[in-house]
Amino acid sequence: MPRFLHTADWQIGRYYSRFENDDGVALAEARFTAIERLARLAVDERCDAVLVAGDVFDAQTVSDRAIRRVFNAMAGFSGPWVLLPGNHDAALAESVWTRARRLNAVPDNAHLALEPGVVELRQQSLAVLAAPLTQRHTHSDLTEGFDELETAEGLVRVGLAHGSVQGLLAEGIDSANPIAADRAVQARLDYLALGDWHGVKQINSRTWYSGTPEAERFRNNDAGVALVVEIASPGAEPVVTRHATGQYAWVQWKEQISVATDLDELLARLSELSAPAVVDLKLSGVVDLAGERRLLQALSVAEAKHRSVQCDRSGLSLQPTDDDIAALNADGYLGEVIADLRELQVSEDQSRAQTSREALAILTTVLMERTGTTEEASS
Repeated sequence: MPRFLHTADWQIGRYYSRFENDDGVALAEARFTAIERLARLAVDERCDAVLVAGDVFDAQTVSDRAIRRVFNAMAGFSGPWVLLPGNHDAALAESVWTRARRLNAVPDNAHLALEPGVVELRQQSLAVLAAPLTQRHTHSDLTEGFDELETAEGLVRVGLAHGSVQGLLAEGIDSANPIAADRAVQARLDYLALGDWHGVKQINSRTWYSGTPEAERFRNNDAGVALVVEIASPGAEPVVTRHATGQYAWVQWKEQISVATDLDELLARLSELSAPAVVDLKLSGVVDLAGERRLLQALSVAEAKHRSVQCDRSGLSLQPTDDDIAALNADGYLGEVIADLRELQVSEDQSRAQTSREALAILTTVLMERTGTTEEASS
């Protein structure tokens, strides 16, 4: 009864340039610790093997240190690992894989499927049919060769491939590295383990994408998961179980603030969000001075709680109410300046609108501190 772990798209070496440096470093580091979690999961779930369906590395140019760290992170599971080259780490004549071998970094229990064929794991009752990418993009179905591959009697046939199942993924995904949707049936596979789609996706009862074990983008595609697959015997239906492996949840919200209760709901959701997370907010609408203070306070708390909190407030106009203006004692020239800044926030020139918003925020803050409004509001 073979039981194995299906994972893919580790993307080791990925950079996160959109984040602050310390956040980007932490997110990159999480991809290494994800491998350690996978090893522990394989042990805890009594798996016979771990199958990695491509894109172990994000690029051929990763450092020697990164290569060594990948294989070191796998040490927690002593059973066989089968690693398949994907489009980011294709099995070129000179590749990250040939460097790994020259470095003597590949342990004995790691099988590098650099050529099409069968990786036979007799002790685990598994025959892994591998279709490695030998260039970044192909326009023929490399899994077609599975149809002709013979495997020893009594071994469960598992295909391992990296590419796009035709006609079933999002529009625009079908351009390269195609895979037939019925390959499992055509090749008499008990299971087809796929990589390239970064979230969990079931194609049919025998064909699955595992997704990446650590999310790396704001997309609701069920990332941060690995699959434990159990197959009782050749021909039996696979039993597939999802296991959460991600360290960071990636959350992206676009919110329109029209009334005070909209802000109330947003801040409640933000305070209830499980840590640690990577949070991206894009706000639009209007907020008064009290709402602005509450928002800034909530963001400050969230920044200390989560890995990263980014908030785009360029579309959120700061609109002091008449009571706000009266409390600031902003008569005469100051009142005229505040009125002008309020109007400029709706400028079609986004840079000018943002500058006006920031200027209004600074001015009102100074006036609040001068008049003691801030202390009154917080008491």
